[in-house]
Amino acid sequence: MSEDLQTILADTTAAMTKAINHLEAELVKIRAGKANPNMLDGIMVDYYGNPTPVNQVANITALDARTISVQPWEKNMLQQIERGIIAANIGINPQNDGNIIRLFLPPLTEERRRELVKRCNVEGEHAKVSVRNIRRDSIEQIKKLQKDGLSEDECKDAEKETQDITDKFIVLVEKHLAAKEKEIMSV
Repeated sequence: MSEDLQTILADTTAAMTKAINHLEAELVKIRAGKANPNMLDGIMVDYYGNPTPVNQVANITALDARTISVQPWEKNMLQQIERGIIAANIGINPQNDGNIIRLFLPPLTEERRRELVKRCNVEGEHAKVSVRNIRRDSIEQIKKLQKDGLSEDECKDAEKETQDITDKFIVLVEKHLAAKEKEIMSV
């Protein structure tokens, strides 16, 4: 196999790995009944006029299975953090006692669990679309190489290998979704 084809396949694998890593990061943000400090990832607060991730202005810990504690490093940031959490609309109302913000996760109802599973499936579908787009781009690059003089057999082999890589990553997405669904639906 030519060096160009090997480079294309390596780039394809790397890009698909990034898509899986993104899926994993998004699934962590979807709560499954247990308090997890990563649930607040991506929530931005106004820190002296600059949007800043909440984990860079406060210490976030899980006190127990249903409580997250957010302790700002500067006391004047309490209001900003509280506003940021409310604006993020994560389904949890912050409790501010003047020193610390506590987030009490309510127990999940059956209906809420189904909504969370649907949200996971949407994230999984986004990951699958990304993987398929990466496959399409790779096959286009392979076809360009064929026009530039690469043999048809080598191109067909490379396209088959690209499809095999794609299938492997689609199965990986399905495994992540199944594990997250099991986690959410377990009471």
